[in-house]
Amino acid sequence: MENRIVELETKISYQDHTIAQLNEVVTSQQQQIDQLEKAVERLRQHLKQSGNHEIARPDEEVPPPHY
Repeated sequence: MENRIVELETKISYQDHTIAQLNEVVTSQQQQIDQLEKAVERLRQHLKQSGNHEIARPDEEVPPPHY
């Protein structure tokens, strides 16, 4: 019975370690997602402010000379 308790405690210890590692990964990924969302929002604002004058719609573009 004592061996079984020791084995269970060992498994729990490894699981706790694994959970802590996974938590670090999830936390890091969430921080990256937050940074990317902010970057996308800044790009959207920049595009709004610059206007769409530089970017032509596909139907307005002149075909290249080789056509």
